[in-house]
Amino acid sequence: MKQLRNILWMASALLCGTFFTACNDDNDTPTFPEKTETIYDMSGFARGADVSWLTEMESSGYKFYTSGGKEQECMSLLRDLGVNAIRLRVWVNPANDADDVRGWCNKGDVLLKAWRAHNLGYRIMIDFHYSDRWADPSQQAKPATWKNYTVDQLKQAIADHTKEVLNALKEQGVDVEWVQVGNETHQGMLFPTGQTTTEDGQKNFASFVIAGYNAVKEVYPSAKVIVHLDQGNSASLYNRIFGYLQANNAQWDIIGMSLYPDMSTDNGHTPDDWERLNDDCIANMKALIAKYNTPVMMCEIGINWDNEEAEAFYTDFVTKAKQVDQCLGVFTWEPQCYGNWKGYSKGMFDDSGKPTSAFNAFKR
Repeated sequence: MKQLRNILWMASALLCGTFFTACNDDNDTPTFPEKTETIYDMSGFARGADVSWLTEMESSGYKFYTSGGKEQECMSLLRDLGVNAIRLRVWVNPANDADDVRGWCNKGDVLLKAWRAHNLGYRIMIDFHYSDRWADPSQQAKPATWKNYTVDQLKQAIADHTKEVLNALKEQGVDVEWVQVGNETHQGMLFPTGQTTTEDGQKNFASFVIAGYNAVKEVYPSAKVIVHLDQGNSASLYNRIFGYLQANNAQWDIIGMSLYPDMSTDNGHTPDDWERLNDDCIANMKALIAKYNTPVMMCEIGINWDNEEAEAFYTDFVTKAKQVDQCLGVFTWEPQCYGNWKGYSKGMFDDSGKPTSAFNAFKR
């Protein structure tokens, strides 16, 4: 417990003065806010936000403002804008990656952000990438220290890492409602061992999901485990991957999705028909619920912040998703991003750090 408190203290000290934890003028010791009862209704349909970049943005000097121009801490501002759930990614040892020498999204950084979210009354999702860096459809690299592991060693490593992070959260009294075991596992995870392009890879992928699932339940028995894919509008992708999992006796509680219309016109690209994508995704949700008897959730969604139809896109999707029985919620991905942070343009703030009208879709 003392070690965990030290992690919280050191992490917050790095960011002292950049968010709502206060620093004592005499000794620069950060003071964590007490959890207080609020008037906010955080129940029901999840209106979520992945804010995993937040501490790094704050450390780089980013500020956040109300529509009227008043500076406000980001998580409390998002709550005022209708968000009731926070999603946070976890990397195994990001310091091993050349692009992340500070260790953002490691256990300590995640613990700090989860503590902040918990004290604001948020419901929390933890997203395990099982990598030292981004895990997505194009890359599912093993952590450096797991590189030469056997299948059995990989399963044990998944279990140990999952329990280590979740136990750290639990020991600090942080509630976790949902846990992703893998991120956008379009072709499995931990390539090439768990890549679904081979029969052995399909079996290994299922065994990795099982290892993560069991580890989650050991720490948070009531938490719902999510298996997450991209391209929520692609029924063939979901039926293929979940078919492999079902055939190999994997377990999950929720099917998670991503959806990102490409609205660019670069190099003659024709912008996606976002209304059709939304309709196809909603139809896929309904079919998956019926086929697998499993609830669904949109874990990542986004569109260019300055697209003139951004508010219409979000409003259309959220409205339709709420009408789907067993669709549990919609999470935007890094909505707090602005100013082309890390080259990402699908946040929900304008270039001055103020929220756009797209947040209207997330108000009750």
